Amino acid sequence: MKLTETEIESSLSNYEGWKREDVKWIVKKYRFRTFLNAVAYVNRIAEASEQLNHHPLIAIDYKMVTLRLTTWSDGGLTELDFKAASAFDAVFAEY
Repeated sequence: MKLTETEIESSLSNYEGWKREDVKWIVKKYRFRTFLNAVAYVNRIAEASEQLNHHPLIAIDYKMVTLRLTTWSDGGLTELDFKAASAFDAVFAEY
């Protein structure tokens, strides 16, 4: 179910580095030491996304990975987006 504006703002305050973009997205950029680390991270994100059945838009710009999350089926942000954000941050912590 789509979150209210209050729920979104409250949730965002608990997620370091995640920002709201164009109303329906949360976005975070991750910087890595090497290009290969960035690609390895994306592969790990792919696995986590499959487990959650929730997939981000991913951009790899050399050593920077940008993830964008929204729930298309609900027309905006849901708890699943924040659950995915938490999982992606946990994977990043291993780097």
